[in-house]
Amino acid sequence: MPLSRIEESTTRNEGGVEFGGGRLAYAPGEATVADAMVRRPKLLPVTATGRDVRDLFGDDHVHAALVVDGGRLITVIEPHEVEASGDRPATTMGTLRGRTVAPDADLWETWVWMTGNRCRRLAVVEDGRCVGLLCLKRTSRGFCCDAGVRARARQTMTSQDPTQQELTWEE
Repeated sequence: MPLSRIEESTTRNEGGVEFGGGRLAYAPGEATVADAMVRRPKLLPVTATGRDVRDLFGDDHVHAALVVDGGRLITVIEPHEVEASGDRPATTMGTLRGRTVAPDADLWETWVWMTGNRCRRLAVVEDGRCVGLLCLKRTSRGFCCDAGVRARARQTMTSQDPTQQELTWEE
Protein backbone atom coordinates (compact mmCIF):
# COMPACT_ATOMS: atom_id res chain seq x y z
CA MET A 1 0.00 0.00 0.00
CA PRO A 2 1.51 3.38 -0.97
CA LEU A 3 2.33 5.77 1.86
CA SER A 4 0.14 8.56 0.48
CA ARG A 5 -2.88 6.24 0.60
CA ILE A 6 -2.14 5.30 4.22
CA GLU A 7 -1.68 8.93 5.26
CA GLU A 8 -4.85 10.07 3.48
CA SER A 9 -7.08 7.31 4.86
CA THR A 10 -5.68 7.71 8.35
CA THR A 11 -6.08 11.45 8.63
CA ARG A 12 -9.47 11.50 6.90
CA ASN A 13 -11.17 8.38 8.32
CA GLU A 14 -9.40 7.33 11.50
CA GLY A 15 -8.34 10.69 12.89
CA GLY A 16 -4.83 9.62 13.83
CA VAL A 17 -2.61 6.79 14.92
CA GLU A 18 -3.40 5.29 18.32
CA PHE A 19 -0.79 4.80 21.00
CA GLY A 20 -0.88 4.16 24.72
CA GLY A 21 -4.44 3.50 25.83
CA GLY A 22 -6.42 5.39 23.24
CA ARG A 23 -4.29 8.50 22.85
CA LEU A 24 -3.96 9.67 19.24
CA ALA A 25 -1.26 11.40 17.21
CA TYR A 26 -2.52 13.31 14.18
CA ALA A 27 0.72 14.64 12.73
CA PRO A 28 4.50 14.75 13.18
CA GLY A 29 5.70 16.25 16.46
CA GLU A 30 2.81 15.13 18.64
CA ALA A 31 4.36 12.03 20.20
CA THR A 32 7.61 10.11 20.38
CA VAL A 33 8.38 6.42 20.08
CA ALA A 34 8.92 6.36 23.87
CA ASP A 35 5.26 7.36 24.29
CA ALA A 36 4.10 4.24 22.44
CA MET A 37 6.69 1.54 23.12
CA VAL A 38 6.18 -1.58 25.20
CA ARG A 39 8.62 -1.06 28.06
CA ARG A 40 9.16 -4.71 29.02
CA PRO A 41 9.46 -6.77 25.87
CA LYS A 42 10.39 -10.43 25.96
CA LEU A 43 14.18 -10.72 25.68
CA LEU A 44 16.46 -13.64 24.96
CA PRO A 45 19.94 -13.88 26.50
CA VAL A 46 23.08 -13.96 24.36
CA THR A 47 23.31 -17.71 25.11
CA ALA A 48 19.99 -18.43 23.32
CA THR A 49 19.84 -20.94 20.50
CA GLY A 50 17.64 -21.37 17.46
CA ARG A 51 15.45 -23.68 19.52
CA ASP A 52 14.89 -20.89 22.08
CA VAL A 53 13.93 -18.49 19.29
CA ARG A 54 11.48 -21.00 17.78
CA ASP A 55 9.93 -21.50 21.24
CA LEU A 56 9.49 -17.74 21.58
CA PHE A 57 7.77 -17.59 18.19
CA GLY A 58 5.34 -20.24 19.44
CA ASP A 59 3.31 -17.27 20.74
CA ASP A 60 1.48 -15.89 17.69
CA HIS A 61 1.77 -12.35 19.09
CA VAL A 62 5.58 -12.47 18.96
CA HIS A 63 6.99 -11.19 15.66
CA ALA A 64 10.55 -10.33 16.69
CA ALA A 65 13.09 -12.00 18.95
CA LEU A 66 15.36 -9.53 20.76
CA VAL A 67 18.71 -11.01 21.79
CA VAL A 68 20.60 -9.05 24.42
CA ASP A 69 23.91 -9.26 26.23
CA GLY A 70 23.09 -7.70 29.57
CA GLY A 71 20.92 -4.88 28.29
CA ARG A 72 22.85 -4.33 25.04
CA LEU A 73 20.88 -5.33 21.96
CA ILE A 74 22.83 -7.83 19.84
CA THR A 75 20.32 -8.78 17.13
CA VAL A 76 16.65 -8.74 16.14
CA ILE A 77 15.40 -11.96 14.58
CA GLU A 78 12.23 -12.30 12.52
CA PRO A 79 10.40 -15.63 12.22
CA HIS A 80 11.54 -16.35 8.65
CA GLU A 81 15.19 -16.15 9.78
CA VAL A 82 15.08 -19.04 12.22
CA GLU A 83 17.19 -21.93 10.99
CA ALA A 84 16.20 -25.57 11.28
CA SER A 85 19.23 -26.29 13.46
CA GLY A 86 18.20 -25.89 17.07
CA ASP A 87 21.78 -25.67 18.33
CA ARG A 88 22.86 -22.70 16.23
CA PRO A 89 23.49 -19.60 18.39
CA ALA A 90 20.73 -17.00 18.08
CA THR A 91 23.42 -14.32 17.79
CA THR A 92 24.23 -15.63 14.28
CA MET A 93 20.68 -14.92 13.07
CA GLY A 94 18.88 -11.67 12.35
CA THR A 95 20.24 -8.16 12.10
CA LEU A 96 19.93 -4.71 13.63
CA ARG A 97 19.78 -2.92 10.26
CA GLY A 98 16.31 -1.49 9.71
CA ARG A 99 15.02 -2.99 12.96
CA THR A 100 15.80 -0.34 15.56
CA VAL A 101 14.58 3.12 16.42
CA ALA A 102 15.52 5.71 19.05
CA PRO A 103 13.05 6.48 21.85
CA ASP A 104 13.01 10.17 20.91
CA ALA A 105 12.14 9.49 17.25
CA ASP A 106 8.90 11.04 16.02
CA LEU A 107 6.06 8.52 16.38
CA TRP A 108 4.07 9.67 13.36
CA GLU A 109 7.10 9.53 11.03
CA THR A 110 8.09 6.13 12.43
CA TRP A 111 4.55 4.85 11.91
CA VAL A 112 4.55 6.06 8.29
CA TRP A 113 7.89 4.29 7.72
CA MET A 114 6.71 1.07 9.40
CA THR A 115 3.46 0.87 7.43
CA GLY A 116 5.25 1.67 4.17
CA ASN A 117 7.84 -1.04 4.80
CA ARG A 118 5.38 -3.59 6.22
CA CYS A 119 7.34 -3.66 9.45
CA ARG A 120 5.42 -4.55 12.62
CA ARG A 121 8.21 -4.47 15.21
CA LEU A 122 11.15 -2.16 15.93
CA ALA A 123 13.47 -2.54 18.90
CA VAL A 124 13.79 0.76 20.77
CA VAL A 125 17.47 1.39 21.46
CA GLU A 126 19.25 4.10 23.43
CA ASP A 127 23.05 4.09 23.72
CA GLY A 128 23.09 0.51 22.42
CA ARG A 129 20.72 -0.71 25.14
CA CYS A 130 17.29 -2.18 24.42
CA VAL A 131 14.79 0.02 26.27
CA GLY A 132 11.59 -1.20 24.64
CA LEU A 133 9.77 -2.52 21.61
CA LEU A 134 7.50 -0.62 19.24
CA CYS A 135 4.71 -3.00 18.24
CA LEU A 136 2.40 -2.08 15.38
CA LYS A 137 -1.04 -3.68 15.70
CA ARG A 138 -2.30 -6.00 12.96
CA THR A 139 -4.66 -3.26 11.76
CA SER A 140 -1.67 -0.88 11.31
CA ARG A 141 -3.80 1.85 12.93
CA GLY A 142 -2.01 1.94 16.25
CA PHE A 143 0.54 0.48 18.61
CA CYS A 144 0.33 -2.12 21.34
CA CYS A 145 0.68 -0.72 24.85
CA ASP A 146 1.91 -2.17 28.14
CA ALA A 147 -1.61 -2.43 29.55
CA GLY A 148 -2.80 -4.40 26.52
CA VAL A 149 0.17 -6.78 26.74
CA ARG A 150 -0.53 -7.36 30.45
CA ALA A 151 -4.23 -7.98 29.79
CA ARG A 152 -3.45 -10.49 27.03
CA ALA A 153 -0.98 -12.28 29.32
CA ARG A 154 -3.64 -12.49 32.06
CA GLN A 155 -6.17 -13.81 29.58
CA THR A 156 -3.72 -16.42 28.27
CA MET A 157 -2.80 -17.44 31.79
CA THR A 158 -6.40 -17.94 32.90
CA SER A 159 -7.33 -19.81 29.71
CA GLN A 160 -4.44 -22.22 30.32
CA ASP A 161 -5.23 -22.65 34.02
CA PRO A 162 -8.73 -21.56 35.07
CA THR A 163 -7.65 -21.54 38.73
CA GLN A 164 -5.31 -18.60 38.02
CA GLN A 165 -7.18 -15.40 38.76
CA GLU A 166 -4.54 -12.83 37.90
CA LEU A 167 -0.93 -12.62 36.85
CA THR A 168 1.16 -10.38 39.09
CA TRP A 169 3.35 -7.81 37.38
CA GLU A 170 6.09 -5.68 38.83
CA GLU A 171 5.81 -2.07 37.76
